[in-house]
Formats: sequence, structure tokens, C-alpha cells
Amino acid sequence: MACSQLGRMSVTLLEAHASTAQRARGTVLFADLRGYTALAERLDPLTVAMLLEEFFAILAGVVEKQRGTVFHLAGDTLMAGFGLTETSTEPVRRAFEAGRIIVESCSALSSEWERRHGVSAGVGVGLHLGELVATELGPPPVRQRTLIGDTVNVAARLCQRARAGEILFSGSIKGPLGADSLSQVIALPELPLRGRQTPVQIFCVPARERLALDAV
Repeated sequence: MACSQLGRMSVTLLEAHASTAQRARGTVLFADLRGYTALAERLDPLTVAMLLEEFFAILAGVVEKQRGTVFHLAGDTLMAGFGLTETSTEPVRRAFEAGRIIVESCSALSSEWERRHGVSAGVGVGLHLGELVATELGPPPVRQRTLIGDTVNVAARLCQRARAGEILFSGSIKGPLGADSLSQVIALPELPLRGRQTPVQIFCVPARERLALDAV
């Protein structure tokens, strides 16, 4: 493709994003199923699809109840945003509560899967607050709303590091939370993230029971 064509395409894409993009300061939540690879290996694909439907129905229901927005479902991962149109700190507390309920709900769901199918599963959650852009990406047939920015990347990395039953969140989340929310929180050493210059101050809501499940 000629440079002039690439230039015109870039201008067109920039104009499209400018018309749909929304700059905001918000909280991003990632939730990822633990033990999915082993589960998919052992069960029929149709059964796996059914279990994922159950998993995402719980997560999306929790996000909606806490007045968040689901932006992305991929594989066994959900991404949601809270407070994109609000200036108070209340959405941070709602996002944290969503993470807590997701962990508890998925613990019960895992027990049910163990009973029905003999498989173990869990969920890890990551939370981060910061600047981001909500915009649309992709060509028209598959264009969808999503969140972009360092805030999203940090939340995703924290989710990847969270073990089954854990919530990892950054220092940006800690401030707006009340004392009751922080009663069982553990401060961890600052976490250097690959490709990112500044390490992240992180905190953990530990799992009630340790499950040796990989983040895949």
C-alpha cells in the first residue's frame, strides 16, 4: 500500500475515533477463569461452552448490579468499566464490591462444576483506576466499544498475577475504599510490569482457600 494511501487511511481512522472516543477517569475490572485449560482438555467443547455461559452470566450480572459496563468478553476473560461518566469515588467502591461478589459467586460455581463434572476452577480479579478512552475499534462488520489506555493494561496485568480466589488492586483503588473494605487487605511489594517504566503499588484480597490453578 502506498504511503499516501496509508496517510489517508490514518486520517480517516483518526476522524472516526475522534467522533466516538470518550476520555474519562474510571475503574477497570478484569476477571479471568482459572483452570480453564485443564477444563477444556477434559470436557466436550459443547459442555465447555455451556460452562462459560454460566460463568459470564454470573460476571455480567454482578457488573450490571454494581452499575458497571461490560466492554469485552474474550475466551475466559471479562473486562468491565466503572464510573466513566461520574466524578465521585463511589464507582471505585462499586467496582471493588463487584470483584468481591465475583470471587464469592465463582467459588460457589466451582463447587457446582466439581459436583457435576469433576473439574476444578476459580477466578482471579484485577482492578486499577486511571485515565482511559472509551472508543470503538474494528471495521464496521465487527466494530465494538472498548477501553484503551495504560489503565486497562495495568488492570489486565494485575488480573494475570492474581491467583484463584484473589483480588489484586493498585494503590489508586485503595484511597476511596472504606476501612471495612480494607480489613483483610494485604499490602504487597511494588510490582514491576514488563514493558512499563513505573512499578505499581499493589494490594491483595487473599483467597479464603489456596487453589493451585494456573491463570490459563
